[in-house]
Amino acid sequence: MKKLLIATTNPGKLAEIQRFLRDVPLELVSLKDVGITTSIEETGATFEENAILKAKTYAEASDLMTLADDGGFEIDALDGAPGVKSHRWVHSDRDSTDEELIAYTFTRMKDVPEKKRGARLTLVLALVQPGNPVVTTVKESIRGIVPLEPSTVRHEGFPYRSILYIPELGKFYDHVSFTPEETERYNHRKKALEKLKPILTSLC
Repeated sequence: MKKLLIATTNPGKLAEIQRFLRDVPLELVSLKDVGITTSIEETGATFEENAILKAKTYAEASDLMTLADDGGFEIDALDGAPGVKSHRWVHSDRDSTDEELIAYTFTRMKDVPEKKRGARLTLVLALVQPGNPVVTTVKESIRGIVPLEPSTVRHEGFPYRSILYIPELGKFYDHVSFTPEETERYNHRKKALEKLKPILTSLC
């Protein structure tokens, strides 16, 4: 069975991708499984550039077909910030903690009126095969609002899911609280992976 390297250092992302790709006949392996411990400096100006950078670098290091992603939180009233800086919004030299990001978001949004609190989580997936110059990318987003207070629920590695509220659902973007039907309709990572499945299946 062919292997697919899931190139993320986030355990929550890894588990979610493995769950959504469980019906694809590929052996899903992690960076830890193949002995890669180095992280990559994300120097791209866009989510797509960063996703491609990670996919290409890890594919070369592992000699495996590689899937990488990049994404972040984009707030309308802050001109799309934090965007590609979503994990280093508070500290420029290191990743911020989940609680720092949550608290800082509400500090920045303190004076923004309710009608202008639109935001979205955006994700880009990049698929690379070793020695093949072709890169496949897909993009998905989920829109909602930044409410006046965050959710009391936390999911390690996913701080913005405690911030993004989906009015039509009456719920935060909390994957644990979603019904299977809501996951199908709203989970942006699942929707992005569904776009890639025909390509992955053809490569098995």
